[in-house]
Amino acid sequence: MHPPPPAADAMDFSQNSLFGYMEDLQELTIIERPVRRSLKTPEEIERLTVDEDLSDIERAVYLLSAGQDIQGTSVIANLPFLVRQNPAETLRRVLPKVREVLHVAGVEMQLTAAVSFRTILQEESVSIHTYAHSFLQVILLHLEHRDAGVSNAWLETLLSVIEVLPKETLKHEILNPLVSKAQLSQTVQSRLVSCKILGKMTNKFDAHTIKREILPLVKSLCQDVEYEVRSCMCRQLENIAQGIGTELTKSVVLPELIELSRDEGSSVRLAAFETLVNLLDVFDTDDRSQTILPLVKSFCEKSFKADESILISLSFHLGKLCHGLYGIFTPDQHLRFLEFYKKLCTLGLQQENGHNENQIPPQILEQEKKYISVRKNCAYNFPAMIVFVDPKNFHMELYSTFFCLCHDPEVPVRYTIAICFYEVSKLLNSGVYLIHKELITLLQDESLEVLDALIDHLPEILELMSTGGESSVQENKLSSLPDLIPALTAAEQRAAASLKWRTHEKLLQKYACLPHIISSDQIYYRFLQRMFTIVMTNNVLPVQKAASRTLCIFLRYNRKQEQRHEVIQKLIEQLGQGKSYWNRLRFLDTCEFIIEIFSKSFFCKYFFLPAIELTHDPVANVRMKLCYLLPKVKSTLKIPADKHLLQQLEMCVRKLLCQEKDKDVLAIVKRTVLELDRMEMSMDAFQKKFYEKDLLDQEKEREELLLMEMEQLEKEKQQSDGRPMSEKSFEKKRRDTKTPTTLPKSIPISVPGPSGTSTPSTSKEIKKSKLIRSQSFNNQAFHAKYGNLDKCASKSSTVGYTPSVSGLGKTSVVSLTDDSFRTRNACSAPTTFSPNASLPGTSRGTGNSVDPKSSGSKETPPRKATLKSRKSNP
Repeated sequence: MHPPPPAADAMDFSQNSLFGYMEDLQELTIIERPVRRSLKTPEEIERLTVDEDLSDIERAVYLLSAGQDIQGTSVIANLPFLVRQNPAETLRRVLPKVREVLHVAGVEMQLTAAVSFRTILQEESVSIHTYAHSFLQVILLHLEHRDAGVSNAWLETLLSVIEVLPKETLKHEILNPLVSKAQLSQTVQSRLVSCKILGKMTNKFDAHTIKREILPLVKSLCQDVEYEVRSCMCRQLENIAQGIGTELTKSVVLPELIELSRDEGSSVRLAAFETLVNLLDVFDTDDRSQTILPLVKSFCEKSFKADESILISLSFHLGKLCHGLYGIFTPDQHLRFLEFYKKLCTLGLQQENGHNENQIPPQILEQEKKYISVRKNCAYNFPAMIVFVDPKNFHMELYSTFFCLCHDPEVPVRYTIAICFYEVSKLLNSGVYLIHKELITLLQDESLEVLDALIDHLPEILELMSTGGESSVQENKLSSLPDLIPALTAAEQRAAASLKWRTHEKLLQKYACLPHIISSDQIYYRFLQRMFTIVMTNNVLPVQKAASRTLCIFLRYNRKQEQRHEVIQKLIEQLGQGKSYWNRLRFLDTCEFIIEIFSKSFFCKYFFLPAIELTHDPVANVRMKLCYLLPKVKSTLKIPADKHLLQQLEMCVRKLLCQEKDKDVLAIVKRTVLELDRMEMSMDAFQKKFYEKDLLDQEKEREELLLMEMEQLEKEKQQSDGRPMSEKSFEKKRRDTKTPTTLPKSIPISVPGPSGTSTPSTSKEIKKSKLIRSQSFNNQAFHAKYGNLDKCASKSSTVGYTPSVSGLGKTSVVSLTDDSFRTRNACSAPTTFSPNASLPGTSRGTGNSVDPKSSGSKETPPRKATLKSRKSNP
């Protein structure tokens, strides 16, 4: 296809336009000039050149002594490697040079040195004693660097060192100098560093040392004249409390927190509040009720008058606070805290204005952003508030708040409540039906971020809604939620129309749970065809594979033979025999999923021959993909029942070996032949070493047989009762039936004869037992976790590859009944599929309409329209 011609106004060659182009070119020239000027002169290159014969240690010493800053930074960044390679020489020759350079080093070299020192510690390249002797003094020397970023980098390294240093070293090298560093006469930066070091060191010493040497410093810093120091020390009180125990915490830490909570600085009060919330578990009931609760109450009352940043912190910690103080609230206090939370959930929503966003003053915009953060934190704490009010009171106390959060105008709020939706559903348990409408609202949300957050736990949410509360006593699953299916389909269409294909892929994967949630007919008419369309038309491979796998699961649990047959026929004709090579590749992906999800006999009956027919495909990529799949295909065969299929497989492999012209495909064929030759054969009878895989396959086969028996028995029941058996009544009856722990062992297996029909049982007792058994299976199969399909073994063992198999004759194949997949009418189904029916060959002509994907990267010469047919075995 040729690109469309440009618009008339695009082809403007007027004088003004040409002058505009010239100006653009001049700007580009100006941009390039500094690049040319920055090139090194020969003299500079000479100075940067180093003798190649120097060892790593000698080169490092030379560059640190005579090199430029960038070369010295490179040496320091490479210091961990030098220590690993030759620790003794590095510490003796390189490290002294590093110390000298760091005295006059710039910010970049200082930051690099801090990271390198920390890396050497983490890699344990030298002993702790050697590290302390060689590196500790360098770290301490640069702690008070004038640049805040450099100082913080060295502090992080020191805090990592403190974790591993022995007590004696800590006391002499760090604690003793800290006494003078924490005095008021020192700089604010020095006192801030002292606060963080004290918080890290407390749990390294015994109670006596802490009480005598550390706690006096802590009290002094809590009463510092600078609010920054008081706030920093207050945030370290949590670590100190964990190191000194409960008694000292009550006698020393709690009084300091109480005093700091009344500090004139808002940041200090905020730090005190957050520390109190984090230490709630340390204090007993009396301390909580008599000391902490009044402080918290006062803090909440004053928060609306203070800075919005305090509201942000308060809203974030409110859930933990209510949980920690639960049980000591009076009814009035309980109600006040609940009303306070509700007020925060709608903060900023009452301020309606019709101004354009560009006309709003910057301070108002900043305030609105803080209000959004408050509501987002409230959404985060919503599950904790359900526990606070008791789930039984949810409808009366919190439903209106939940409604507001789900309909909040800001995406971050709705995103957070979508993440919490599963937790809310679990907490409500029998009352989960109350939030059905909110689920629909979030599924229909215009933001794909909200949808992506919700679908992470969509299967669990839908399962809770289909089995929990009042919905469990209704006639049909989710009958009280008629908008669910339209919401799910609309969500998928929005994801498909966007560029966020990962969200689309995830949603299609989660749709695999639908057979356990809604009826088979609903899936067939509303979802299954859509999955097939995605497989056929979507351009994103992971999305196509997700749709293909979900389609196979829908097919696995479909309860009507006509529908199953129609899907199988479409898969073979439109994918396996499609004109586009891309569709044929997707057919092989589908075959892989069918091997994983269905029984071996099902695959052999319907997909074995269409799959190996692709050995004749004209596109090399299709043949190559089939070669990779052949070991799994062969693992579905059982001897002696599938001898004729094994012979077909061997014949196709021989043709590939003899006739393949593409060198890449031929190389893969040879490797595949060796792999097939090493494989062992799975027998009809159980083998000890393959017992678990064979047992799992037998269970799959029994379930497939029972699905067909169910439909037959339902038809007989409808005829005998004279009225149709509705989906609703069947679902209700199935739920009322207890599921046995194991499936019945004596399941009659249909053995197809020449006519493709099985002999029905005429005994009423046998029919009755089949009905009970089929209903029990349906209950088990549909309510089992769909994730169990992932555990299905897709790799079974098969016989070694033999050059020839003779002695074919009549073979009784253990499989599904032949009439299980019939077309709806003869006109709409020109081809039928049964174990003994001949499959049409791949006929792909090169007509006028050619699919753009029909030309692969490797293709044989032009195709010839041929029709291949294979006679069935007698």
